[in-house]
Amino acid sequence: MEKAVLTHDALAGLGCDLATFDRLVGEVYEGALDPKLMARALTSFRTLYAANYATLILRVPDQPDMGVMIISGDIEGAGDVSYMTYPQTNTPFTNQPPDHVFTVDDVMTPAEWERSAYFKMFCSQQDVYHVMGADISTPDGGKLRFRITRSRREPNFSADERALCGMFLPHLRRALQVHNLLDRSESLSELYSQAISRLSVATLVLDESGSVLRVNPVAQEILASADGLKLVGGRLEATYPSDNRELQRLIRAAFSPDAPKGAEAMSVTRPSGLVNLGLVVESIPSLDWADERGKPAALVYIRDAASKSLASEVVTKQLFNLTRAETALAMELANGLSLEEAAEELNIRRNTARAHLRSIFSKTGVRRQTELVRILLNSVVALGKPKVALKAPERLKVPLPQLAVARRA
Repeated sequence: MEKAVLTHDALAGLGCDLATFDRLVGEVYEGALDPKLMARALTSFRTLYAANYATLILRVPDQPDMGVMIISGDIEGAGDVSYMTYPQTNTPFTNQPPDHVFTVDDVMTPAEWERSAYFKMFCSQQDVYHVMGADISTPDGGKLRFRITRSRREPNFSADERALCGMFLPHLRRALQVHNLLDRSESLSELYSQAISRLSVATLVLDESGSVLRVNPVAQEILASADGLKLVGGRLEATYPSDNRELQRLIRAAFSPDAPKGAEAMSVTRPSGLVNLGLVVESIPSLDWADERGKPAALVYIRDAASKSLASEVVTKQLFNLTRAETALAMELANGLSLEEAAEELNIRRNTARAHLRSIFSKTGVRRQTELVRILLNSVVALGKPKVALKAPERLKVPLPQLAVARRA
């Protein structure tokens, strides 16, 4: 790992006093939270080094030979900041020692550089001649490529400039690691949220004031029907006053410092006369080091016993080795229809439906329709991708960080 220390005078000579260094480091960490902001740091690097381009090269998932370049520089027709693909196999700078600042002179002679296909095809076309960079590693095996370039008309990078670049590497490494950790957390959160939706469980995230921050697709449907529950001024309310008083009590209790460790539940009456909604309120433990407003504080779960199952036809078929017709019948039965109602819904004869049911019994090892429904609902069929794709949870008030790498619109 490269370590370099410059004196205050040397830093000042490079146009990088402590205030400038501190600002640039701050921009790097802001870029970890939102990659769109990383372009600001790249622009600052380009200005600091009087460079024509400053570039970060990120990995593209499932494409080991390609990368995404975030480029700060005036590429014709692309604007000041652009996002382009990076053919890693064509560059002569592969297999550089990690966390070590290098220049072209460390890799090849000027003549070899000018004769290389990479220089002729890419660099000379963009007036790139001098290149300084580093391949930055992370503890989990990740890699981030950092490049700063100048034209032939400008001087090559000095030893002090290389040393200054080395001082930024630990911060770029930590920023990449923070981004990776947040990205994984967001991806897992999204998967868990989709799994909850496939189980037909509505979820609403509330802040400490009771305002709804986030709802999943199932909750959107329940709220849209306004049958027992609704949003009033961004807050969750029940239709009937007695239910609403109990609901607000549960929500206030979840925000209390003495909130119970377990969840509290209630039944919500529906004006339509359909079976009551089941509702659970649970507090979200806070691990924050600092007080802040608008953060998630409570989670509301809602089940609609009258809703249809979101079971996956593909998983149902694979799990029980059913035919397509048998799968369709099994899913209608799981949705609460009788055999006769399912036959009518599927537009098949009752005798055909009975034949399918006998085959389903044989394949699943059950003898009664109630047993079949029970094993279907208790199996993993709902965790497969449903017939109707679920949208991402909707952010109603305070957007959570968008952690995916920004791409050029």
